[in-house]
Amino acid sequence: MVLPFFSRKFSAIRLFLIGLSCLSLSSCLFLPAHPFQARAGYKVGKDIIYTPPAWEAPLKADVYQPLTPAPAPAVLLIHGGGWKGGDGRWQMRSIARQLAGRGYVVVNATYRTTPQFRYPAPLEDMRQAIFWMRANAGTYHIDPQRIATFGYSAGGHLASLVALKDENHKAHVKAIVAGGAPFDLKLYPGGDLVPAFLGGTQSQVPEKFRDASPLYHVGKNSPPIFIYQATEDKLVPPEHALRMQAAYARAGKPTGIYWIPKRGHIDGFFFSNHAVDAAIDFLDRTMK
Repeated sequence: MVLPFFSRKFSAIRLFLIGLSCLSLSSCLFLPAHPFQARAGYKVGKDIIYTPPAWEAPLKADVYQPLTPAPAPAVLLIHGGGWKGGDGRWQMRSIARQLAGRGYVVVNATYRTTPQFRYPAPLEDMRQAIFWMRANAGTYHIDPQRIATFGYSAGGHLASLVALKDENHKAHVKAIVAGGAPFDLKLYPGGDLVPAFLGGTQSQVPEKFRDASPLYHVGKNSPPIFIYQATEDKLVPPEHALRMQAAYARAGKPTGIYWIPKRGHIDGFFFSNHAVDAAIDFLDRTMK
């Protein structure tokens, strides 16, 4: 997976790198609306509001819709950035195009971020995005029984959490793809990023560190997950992926990890070898 950052100005690259570097727990852990635009094999609707009028903040998504009348599987795509820094949809556009080209309806959504908002606001936003996808399934030719989540870094955390923390079984996510995701926030006893996200340190709000960690919501009904992880990631160490794999094994649900060798958190995002291709293959097996 290589995002189209070569076509961005350097300032945009630098801002994104700063945002991702903020995933470090020792410091800071990461257009006007216009109609659908046709692309080869799919069309794109930009800046579509997916939240209801009473929502605390209006939130936008870009919708990639294959040019077919048949209901298609759909993917909620979630950007990273350490739960901070505002709208980061541009990070995921390359993946959105890949998914749309493979026949998926893609909802590339943003969410509320710190410092203005904190947990559980972004989780509620992603739940609302899934509800919106189902409510508008006919409009966008979505098969409501085949919705997956896909994210990297903080986006991978939210993609996992919204699928796994589903007490009332309303989300009904069919599959999860999570790259470089912090699955267990209890692994971060210090720093200021997670406390900014959760509203306190681990000693102050220990219940939130557990509640906001996807790891502790894995169960026998959890959807299948595909994890990809850089071996040299110092910001989200490989232990997160290994713990998640073990949690799935305890629940009797096997999963695998696609390792990206000799990469760290940021270059593992930009240069993920064939991880994204393998992730989409996993979605094909699970969703189609």
